Amino acid sequence: MIIDLRSDTVTKPSKGMLEAMQQAKVGDDVYKEDATVNALEQRLAKLFNKSHALFFPSGTMANQTAIKLHTNPGDQVICDKYAHIFNYEGGGASFNSGVSCKLIDGDRGMFTAAQVEAAINPPDFYHSPLTTLVEVENTTNKGGGACWDFSELVKIRKVCDTHNLGLHLDGARFWNALVAKEETTHDYGNLFDTISVCLSKGLGCPVGSVLIGDEPLMKNAIRIRKILGGGMRQVGYLAAAGLYALDHNIEILKEDHKKAKEIASAIKNIPYVNKVEPVETNIVIFSLHAEASEKKFLETLKSKNILISNLGQGKLRIVTHLDYNNEMHNVFLNLLSAL
Repeated sequence: MIIDLRSDTVTKPSKGMLEAMQQAKVGDDVYKEDATVNALEQRLAKLFNKSHALFFPSGTMANQTAIKLHTNPGDQVICDKYAHIFNYEGGGASFNSGVSCKLIDGDRGMFTAAQVEAAINPPDFYHSPLTTLVEVENTTNKGGGACWDFSELVKIRKVCDTHNLGLHLDGARFWNALVAKEETTHDYGNLFDTISVCLSKGLGCPVGSVLIGDEPLMKNAIRIRKILGGGMRQVGYLAAAGLYALDHNIEILKEDHKKAKEIASAIKNIPYVNKVEPVETNIVIFSLHAEASEKKFLETLKSKNILISNLGQGKLRIVTHLDYNNEMHNVFLNLLSAL
């Protein structure tokens, strides 16, 4: 039995999801003739109280499209130093959109409205890039699955309105935040200009993210997706997985969160563990004491058929997910207690 806790992207479609995929009504989505894709897009647009949604093969492509929709070459995007768009999208913001990132030194990937205000370049000072977009990631991956305080997001929205800035949400693990904080999709849809949500993280789909927004911005999203090579044909088979996940896999994220908190409690008792970050959702990030060997620790786990991630800079990561069942959980907790 392999216990793979590297990411919540390692899941396989369940029997019910596979059946839904096999029964999907499909067409050519490049012609917008795939009924299942259209149904998924319409459902998500309605969920977030927006007019438009567009299916993408990856969250990176959805985020990169959003950046391009909001900016012009030479502009600047404000984001946290841990932001996925800066750290894990291959430099796409500069390559695809010709923009730079102003990095905020936040707390576990989250920053304040006051920090946003301080990071905005004066628009009449042509020596510095023009600030046009603020990007938020919820939950924060590198911040350990932390969830934003919604009241702070409201304050950031006000700053954006005052300075005529766009506001984009990278919601790769948005569903985890939604369940943990008991907030609503309408709350976020009314606050953000564009939102990307992932279906393959947490919800168990094999592929897919969706970018959501209103018509003035989203009218060019399909053109940018085409430029980035994201046009797909009978993609309804994948969209059907998304529809199934929305119906069956959101509430059970609570179980992932519970398991992650139990893992964090067990790790804290290991003598050579230095620090465990606070756990709110399905991610556990921790570090070892300087004298302990990360390589040896990872090799020990691997020898027991347990896989976790090394984020570098002394950070190790565990991510719980749909395919991490109770039997695996008990095995892992027993192993941790013996380390």
